[in-house]
This record gives sequence, structure tokens and C-alpha cells, in this order.
Amino acid sequence: MSENSACIVQAIGLSKQVPSGGQSLAILRNVGFAVGAGEAVAIVGASGSGKTTLLGLLAGLDTPSSGRVLIQGADLFALDEDARAALRGRLVGFVFQSFQLLPALTALENVMLPMELVGARHARDAALSLLARVGLADRMHHYPKQLSGGEQQRVAIARAFAGNPALLLADEPTGNLDPETGESIADLMFQLNREQRTTLLLVTHDEALSQRCHRRLRLHGGVLLADERI
Repeated sequence: MSENSACIVQAIGLSKQVPSGGQSLAILRNVGFAVGAGEAVAIVGASGSGKTTLLGLLAGLDTPSSGRVLIQGADLFALDEDARAALRGRLVGFVFQSFQLLPALTALENVMLPMELVGARHARDAALSLLARVGLADRMHHYPKQLSGGEQQRVAIARAFAGNPALLLADEPTGNLDPETGESIADLMFQLNREQRTTLLLVTHDEALSQRCHRRLRLHGGVLLADERI
């Protein structure tokens, strides 16, 4: 992170242990780093290295055994659950490997939902604009089961950007897609990220995808081994 960039997210001494067979299993060990505004940072490592656990902690979806997470200076775990949820709704967008669209809602309704939850005005107009931006204006009334995997991930990306988040967290966003579709989804995500000047934290096993970021955080056995500028 450059010295003059505002710090969007900061991990301080993050550790996570879970019980396993009567003992304690360390998933993350004293992980610390800071990410500046507008940075794109890849979190890489072998399966089981703690990547998804780290992303869940940064989002406040899980709680650490020790350590802190600051998002725009707010101490995430000093807040109660409702306040953490409100902060997420205001500042954080998500893209998941498994899309996580609500099956009973149309593409349009899925994109509108996060804006409606925070009482945003003109949610429908904004959702229509985003669906057009991701090339799905003609699919807005389709339900997830009527969409291909690539189309579902486009809806998920539109939904993630709907609240104009300061921080976008993406967990293997191309992991369930064929290479060609995955590449087009990555192009779209990075393009929207630049346009909206969002900060991106991306968990991926894809080295080519990680090369498109500014930095790479390399985890091994729950330890942050390297913080590499690309």
C-alpha cells in the first residue's frame, strides 16, 4: 500500500482456531496487512491454507479467535452483529464461487435487493442500469435456474456493485466456470472495479487471475508467507 493511499481494510494479528478431535486446530496465525483505496489484491495459497477463512473474517461473517479487522477505520469486532451487518451493507460487496443468488427472485430483483435493504432510492433504475452494463438487460425477468453459470455470475457481479461498495470481496469468482467464460467474467469484474474505484480483495487459485492484481498475499498453513507487489 502506498503511503498516501487511504487505508480501506486492515487486518491486525488475525488468528482463528477451531476445535478438532479434542484439540485446537489453527486455521490462521497472526495475519496482518493493510490495503489502500483502489488496490486490487489477490489472496493465494494451496487448498486449506486459510484463504476463504481470511475473507470471511475480513467481511465480519466469522469472528477471529484473536486480532482485529478495521474497515475504513471502524473496528469490525467492536461492533455488535447488527452494526456489523449495517456496515457490510454500506461498504462491502461480495462475489462468490457458487453465485449465491436467491432462486425465488429474478435477476432484476436479486440486483435490487441489497439497495432495497439499505433503503436506497431508485433501486430499480440502478439495477436495470447495472444489468445492462453486464450485458443482461434482456434477461432481467429470468430466474437463476433459467440462466447459465456465466449469466448467474454476471448477475452476482451486478449485485455486488449495486451499493457502490468501497470494498469488494471475491471468493474464487471464476472457479465454477469454463476458462473462456471465466476470463470474460474476470474482465468484467476488473473493469467495473476500475470504473467504480472499488478496492478488491480476491481469493483465487488461478495464477493468471492473481497476476491482474496489484499485490499478492500468499498464505501457507494459515501463515502469511509473502506480500508481493506484482
